[in-house]
Amino acid sequence: MSTDKGGHRGRRHRRKLQIAKRAAPGAAPGTLVADPEAAPTRVSALSYNAEGLHEQTSCKPADIARLRRPGHVLWVNIDGLADIALIEEVGRVFGLHQLSLEDVVNVHQRPKTETFDDHSFVIVRMLHRDGWPERGIETEQISLFIGEGFLLTFQEQPGDCFDPVRDRLRRGKGRLRQMGADYLAYALIDAVIDGYFPALEEIGEAVETLEDEVIAQPEPDQVDRLHRIKRELLTLRRAIWPTREMVNALIRDDSAHIGQTTRLYLRDCYDHAIQLMDIVETYREIAASLLDVYLSSLSARMNEIMKVLTIIATIFIPLSFLAGLWGMNFDTASPWNMPELKWAIGYPVALVVMLAVGVGLLAWFWRKGWIGGRKQK
Repeated sequence: MSTDKGGHRGRRHRRKLQIAKRAAPGAAPGTLVADPEAAPTRVSALSYNAEGLHEQTSCKPADIARLRRPGHVLWVNIDGLADIALIEEVGRVFGLHQLSLEDVVNVHQRPKTETFDDHSFVIVRMLHRDGWPERGIETEQISLFIGEGFLLTFQEQPGDCFDPVRDRLRRGKGRLRQMGADYLAYALIDAVIDGYFPALEEIGEAVETLEDEVIAQPEPDQVDRLHRIKRELLTLRRAIWPTREMVNALIRDDSAHIGQTTRLYLRDCYDHAIQLMDIVETYREIAASLLDVYLSSLSARMNEIMKVLTIIATIFIPLSFLAGLWGMNFDTASPWNMPELKWAIGYPVALVVMLAVGVGLLAWFWRKGWIGGRKQK
C-alpha cells in the first residue's frame, strides 16, 4: 500500500453501508454531479511498449491525445473526482459512455463489468486498512476502462496498491511490457484482490486472540470488539462477493477487449477471490459463534462465583447457629442453661468446635467434587 499523497487519505471518512446517489431524483441519465468531499482531480499517464516507457505525472486531455501512439499501451490514471469537466473531457477523448462516467463519479457502485463496442468497463473495490482496528476497514472504488491500446483508471483518492505494477513496468522485466492493455488491467485487478489477504490475516489474528480471551476471561468490552470485527467482515464480504462474479464474467463473456491469454491469468484472480470468500465466511461463522461462547463463558464464570458464595454461605450457616446459640446468655443457675458459659476454656472450645465444623464441611465438599477439581460422584 502506498503512502498518503496530499493528506487526502487521512480525511477519508467511513461510509455507511449504503449511500445515496449524488444526482437529484429524476435527473437525466448520465448526469455527473461531483461529491462535495471529492479530492482534487489529477491526471497522470504512462505510455510503453516492449522497447521503452514514457511517464508523465501531470497532464491534460490534450496531452493524453498526443500520447496515444500505435504499438504503445497508454495507461491514464485519474486521482480525485472533483473536476467533472475534466472527467467529461477525458471521456470524450476515449469515447467513453456517459452512463459509465456516471458510475465513475457515483462511487457507491458494487464490483461489476460492462462491455461496449470499443471498450470494456470494470469496477473493483480497493481495500484500505489504515489505522485498523481503531478506524475500521474502508474500500475505495476503482473504475477501469479497457480499450484497444489504452487503459483508464479512476480513483477516489490519491494513493493505491499499484506501485508494484508501476515498478515492473519501469524495470521492463517480465511479460507486462510485452502484453496489451488487457494484461495491464489484469495486473491491477490482481493487485487489488491480493490486497485483501493481509487484512484478512490481521482479522484472523484478532478473531483468534478474542476467542482465547472470551474463553479465559469474558469481559463486556469483548462484545464491542466482536461486533466491530463482524462489521469489518461484512464490509469485506460486500466487496469480495461481487468481485468474484465480476472476474468470472470477464473470463466467461466473449469480449474483444480481453484476450484469451489474459483470460487464463484471470482464472488465478478468480481462484483468489474464491479463497477470500471462503476465509471471510469461515471468520464470520467463528465471529457469530463467539457471542454464544461469550455468553456461555460468562454464565460458567457466574456459576463458579455463585458456587463459591454458596459454599461460603453454607459453611457459615452452622457457625452462625453455634454463635447464636452461645450468644443467648441464659442464666446458668440451672444445669440445662448452657453450663459451658462457666467453663474456663469455654471460649477456646467454642472456637475449636466452629473450626472443626468449617473444616469438616470443606472436606465433605471436596469429597463430593464440588470444590478442588475432583470429579463429582
